[in-house]
Amino acid sequence: MVTNKNSDVTHDADAVTSFRVDIPQVAIDDLKRRLAATRWPDRETVGDRGQGVPLGLMTSLLSRWQDKYDWRKFEDRINQFPQFRTNIDGLGIHFLHVRSRHQNALPIILTHSWPGSIIEFLNAIGPLVDPEAHGGKAEDAFHVVIPSLPGHGFSDKPSEPGWDRFRTARAWGTLMTRLGYTSWVAQGGDWGSIVTHALAQQRPPGLIAAHVNMPLVLPVQPPENPTKEERAVYADIEHYADSRGSRAGYFSQQATRPQTIAYALLDSPAGQAAWIYEKLHDWTDHDGVSEAFPIDEMLDGISIYWFTGTAGSAARFYWENMHGDRPYGRNAGTIELPMAATIFPKETIRPPKAWAEALWPNLFYWNLVEKGGHLAAWEQPKLYVEELRKAFRIIRTVQTGE
Repeated sequence: MVTNKNSDVTHDADAVTSFRVDIPQVAIDDLKRRLAATRWPDRETVGDRGQGVPLGLMTSLLSRWQDKYDWRKFEDRINQFPQFRTNIDGLGIHFLHVRSRHQNALPIILTHSWPGSIIEFLNAIGPLVDPEAHGGKAEDAFHVVIPSLPGHGFSDKPSEPGWDRFRTARAWGTLMTRLGYTSWVAQGGDWGSIVTHALAQQRPPGLIAAHVNMPLVLPVQPPENPTKEERAVYADIEHYADSRGSRAGYFSQQATRPQTIAYALLDSPAGQAAWIYEKLHDWTDHDGVSEAFPIDEMLDGISIYWFTGTAGSAARFYWENMHGDRPYGRNAGTIELPMAATIFPKETIRPPKAWAEALWPNLFYWNLVEKGGHLAAWEQPKLYVEELRKAFRIIRTVQTGE
């Protein structure tokens, strides 16, 4: 078992072992071969993105991936952070665990998205664990835990059904206890937000508060006389699902037939890249010319899915959460745990504060910021860190009685 001082493992049941990313060269060579042999489709027949990712953009992206991109640079980057694996509920879970030098740092577990991964938080780790080196104060420090979702990245792929958001949340509670934390907070966006809502409802030992950047507070029944702000939310929902310009086709496919799409994505790096790149473009806040992320960071994220072969198992996370007696929805129900949220302007749906107040009786922080989208931690790490600092200062103050 690992203690607060990050001591060595003491017994096998709770074993936490060090981990490094080291993809075999043969896998990198195979990727280059497959990219060189890409079988290209015809060019789209429209002048915009209305039929999907334009051929010209994909040829440019894949050319970069094949000829100039260096996966080893990403390995060097991620291996600078302490990484571990541990078995929880029969599944191997990979995670980063970066402790602050400040003894009173607040432990936080961050949960990533799809099509993101732990890469979303890499630029935020330094400011979170060492705020004094990044314009903050020592009292803003966090100990940071960043697990890879089941079936994502370097975590194991479930071989049986049942690994939904609730089981994942229980695993996160076990992980924080295993690391010796007795008082901690949680944060997430996209699937990370959904898992964080589940954590907040379960309230595992030690969890004292949570923050999300995708609040699941949509009313079960639409308001009879919606405000202008409320009408805008429902317009966003309609636009998201509109079959003529749908951005939700990926959701339907992954939630209903994840195995079918897995054959294409696992076999074709071009297919995997297009599947992910479309969402990195659609869900982020950019000027329409340059993207929200540097091209090599996008390729880092795409490459994680490719080298780990997790397109199918990640898609199954959608299936898991749309089946059973508690399918995922935009209303997670009442949450008594102290909750906070930040609304980024290009988030897919931006609910009003009143909806959160109706479901979160202990809402302690709510803020609308000026830029950023669905993958906020990755897009706007400085703004994201500042939001976490401001929100959890309130919790720290309550804890210390100041």
